[in-house]
Amino acid sequence: MTMHRKIIYLITTLILIQTNHVMAQETTNLLNQTEELGKVHWYRNYDEAIAVAKKEKKDIVILFQEVPGCATCRNYGHNVLSHPLMVDALENAFIPLVIYNNKNGNDKKILDKFNEPSWNNPVVRIIDTEGNNRVQRVNNDYSALTLCKRLKEALTTRKTAIPQYISILEQEITAQTAKHVNEAHFKMYCFWTGEKQLGKLDGVLDVESGFINHSEVVKVKYSSSLVSESDLLIYAKKQGFQFINNATNYKTAVNDVHYYLMHSDYKYLPLSEIQKTKINSALGSHKEAEKYLSPTQLKWLHFLKNNKEKGFDIYLNKGIEDAWELMKIKYTKFSKK
Repeated sequence: MTMHRKIIYLITTLILIQTNHVMAQETTNLLNQTEELGKVHWYRNYDEAIAVAKKEKKDIVILFQEVPGCATCRNYGHNVLSHPLMVDALENAFIPLVIYNNKNGNDKKILDKFNEPSWNNPVVRIIDTEGNNRVQRVNNDYSALTLCKRLKEALTTRKTAIPQYISILEQEITAQTAKHVNEAHFKMYCFWTGEKQLGKLDGVLDVESGFINHSEVVKVKYSSSLVSESDLLIYAKKQGFQFINNATNYKTAVNDVHYYLMHSDYKYLPLSEIQKTKINSALGSHKEAEKYLSPTQLKWLHFLKNNKEKGFDIYLNKGIEDAWELMKIKYTKFSKK
């Protein structure tokens, strides 16, 4: 964790303490939560988690985790269980339950119930309210991508619609783990239109307005694991855009990047790169943009729309994790007044 993130986390913690902003007692508390658990509020009692799951008609995600744990366990907390969109998925689309695999008592009883080994690396099961596996157990795989895919699979098996933000999370993780993120430049009559149209295409990670020799262009970042170069070129040509082979003289049009997003309330939200791209495109096309937000982001959007006089910061130039912590501070401060 960088010094900057440590400072942000410390400020968030102090505000939460001062305002007594804590989650319900039945879940873990982020103020004293161990790093192996990431930033998820976990239920600790199996029967209670089952009861809540029945009431809310959701499946349960069980994390069998060593606490305190080895480097693999700690890395799983940091790299898999701390991304804001992953946290929102676990806390809102499922009921998250953690069972310590190195403790006695109730933890040991549930460990034995599922025949899970003690003192083990992280294992994840997604079960229904009868205790049956909804999807294949996740073990010996400590990647965020696998967990995200299992979450989507579980929702599909349950015949529950997959929220857009979870699909976006999968695309973000896929792009991060891909060997190459590619770039392409296209010329058009208006780069606002270029961002809007190119941003619609699945596999496009980011769009950026700019100039090449005084012509308006859009730089596209895309992952070849999500969309091929040929498909991108075909799509762009259908939109009337011209591919530019030599982008040596490219310059960013700083005041025009994500134009529609920047002229909306969404600019105050912590957003992932793909969320920025999709929301900008939706706004420019007069389409629904809220569908790309997670439950927490949606809560914040509605709050800031009704409290514009309080003054919110623009986080578009920050990564989603840093921006998320800053927004939590703002929301906690303003919502308590």
